[in-house]
Amino acid sequence: MNLSGNQRRVYLLALALLVLAVALVCAWSLWLRPAVGGADARPQSTQAEPSAQPEATNAPVSAGAGGESEGEDGVQKVSTIVYYQDNYGYLVPVMCTVPMEDGIAKATLKMMVQSTGNDMQAARLGLRTVLPENTKIDLDIHDGLARIDLSKEVLNMADAAAESNMVSAVVQALTEFDSVDRVEFLIDGQKREKLTHGTSVAGTFTRGDINLESAEATMGLTASEPMTLYFPADSGAVIVPVTRMVRAGADVNTAVMELAKGPANGDMLEGVVPAGCGLIDVKVEDGVAKLDFTGEFVNLVQNSDGGRMALKALVLTCTQFDGIDKVELYVDGKPYDAAAGDLGVPSFMNIADNIVYDYIQTQSAAIFDFE
Repeated sequence: MNLSGNQRRVYLLALALLVLAVALVCAWSLWLRPAVGGADARPQSTQAEPSAQPEATNAPVSAGAGGESEGEDGVQKVSTIVYYQDNYGYLVPVMCTVPMEDGIAKATLKMMVQSTGNDMQAARLGLRTVLPENTKIDLDIHDGLARIDLSKEVLNMADAAAESNMVSAVVQALTEFDSVDRVEFLIDGQKREKLTHGTSVAGTFTRGDINLESAEATMGLTASEPMTLYFPADSGAVIVPVTRMVRAGADVNTAVMELAKGPANGDMLEGVVPAGCGLIDVKVEDGVAKLDFTGEFVNLVQNSDGGRMALKALVLTCTQFDGIDKVELYVDGKPYDAAAGDLGVPSFMNIADNIVYDYIQTQSAAIFDFE
């Protein structure tokens, strides 16, 4: 980046203001936590998904796969997955760490309700909450079924897209817990077929495809199957999971080829493979996916973050398949070392504190990367 003296001073001032704003938001969020249940989002190095015991028993909930830890204040903490949305309506799962309490599943959903504290926490991540302000939540979990009762505020959402995102986010968040495989909705204590703008809340819901891309008009749904791909958001701060319908088998070869095509909405998500780069070969040997790209792949380092988020999305896409736990890169048949540690498998796609830190690092790199 070529910057004049005045431009550099403006950028430095902007960065200083950004750091100050983040610090103020963090302090405000910490001050509000006892009132709103905000998250102390410290990254976990253990497994990504939380687990909950049935809440109907009113017994303490075990953190399970999410792992427990003890904070500096001596309070037991547990990791949980909160579902937010970005400015384009994509659902984004984020791992947060919250104080251990009875009913972690309900506490997780409360973090998704619009409020001063929750909205500030979401804003730190460049994201937004999905449930309307003042929504009250009752939750009962028994024999794998989570019955959730949402208050009448959910009948006043802006449009069908907001309703659909809310329903999907609630189902995704609840089915992150081992004790939940089905979700049933009540609205203000009553069964309903649809919400105000026509979104169905009838029957039971199971974990479904997240951020489903529109199928091509020429693609018969009976001849296709869903595949999850991972792309960086246009903000460069989070990874967004996207479901794409593909004709070929849902294996790592197809996944990398589809990833190389880029996101369907290129103005909302960022591509993983540089423009003009081709895929030469994909091999899997002894749990290692070996990806060979054409020479244009080296242009990845020209991204504002040095290609780190793109590499993370590439690893997440490959290692979702059983038997693959590592990725190796090749360019024109020769080993390519993008950067030490970049190809390690993340504990989770998005970790709250890391998002804020990475955003500041990216902006700093952009400011000081001048000739």
